[in-house]
Amino acid sequence: MVPYLLGFHPEDSLVVLTFGAPAGCFHARVDLPVDLADQRQVADDVMRAVVHHQVPRVALLAYSDDASASQAQCELLLERLLAAGVDVVDVLRADGERWFACLDPGDPGTAYDLASHPFTAERVYQGDVVLDSRQQLADSLVAAADEETTVSVVANVDRLHAALGAAPDHGSALLRTEARWVQRRIRLHLRDRRPLSAADAGRLLALVGLTTVRDVAWSEMTRATAEAHVHLWRDLVRRCPEEVLPPAASLLAFAAWLRGDGALAWCALDRALEADPDYSMAHRVAECLTGAVPPTVWTPVPEGELPVFAEGA
Repeated sequence: MVPYLLGFHPEDSLVVLTFGAPAGCFHARVDLPVDLADQRQVADDVMRAVVHHQVPRVALLAYSDDASASQAQCELLLERLLAAGVDVVDVLRADGERWFACLDPGDPGTAYDLASHPFTAERVYQGDVVLDSRQQLADSLVAAADEETTVSVVANVDRLHAALGAAPDHGSALLRTEARWVQRRIRLHLRDRRPLSAADAGRLLALVGLTTVRDVAWSEMTRATAEAHVHLWRDLVRRCPEEVLPPAASLLAFAAWLRGDGALAWCALDRALEADPDYSMAHRVAECLTGAVPPTVWTPVPEGELPVFAEGA
């Protein structure tokens, strides 16, 4: 089940499945550490989310060839879970070919074959794709920047800077006009699902570099439309030049979180923070993921409360 929850086959990972939380369950994957201090940090992070969300039941799965590191991490976390009154369904380790009782060093393991499992057949029938690794998922967001889109981005950035510099009202009227275009263009994409032209992609990527306009794109996202926003921003991130990447990658991360796809959200955040380690929206989305904040808490900002539309229409 786990690869289909994550969207990829985990490696050197600790996976925590939760069940029965009042606000809904969540599932988490973290790199499996070997250092004791890092293992304690992982346990702290998991327990913070489990306690905050009043999780009554969990399962722990370590995906690794390293039996000792898996056992050490799971024992550390198990002790804290039981002390908090959390029921632990099972503690397992899997190495891709066999699964083991993680806390029993003498367990010879039980062979398994994902290719022939009924879950796999069902997911294939439904058209779900599971990638070989998290790295493959991360690589799916990286492509050579589209030359036409890059030219359009540069042209639109230059246009905006010149127009804003010459505007007598500090550019507020121009920003409202551009924000309205962003609104219309995103809504059109949600209806027709067609990839943006290079001209429109460049204009949109340039505009979301302005925080007040980016927030207009952000406020268009709902849980019902999250899937379409993921497709839009995933395409744009792949076509985006590095210098304007953080806003687009952060918007993709947020849409992925809203859709319940934490793995994609983290990969998008990695790209955003590689380009700008201080980009604030990326850090806000990371806080949602680290805290296992459920997407149900999101309420889009009403149009009238967006600063760019605060005055005028």
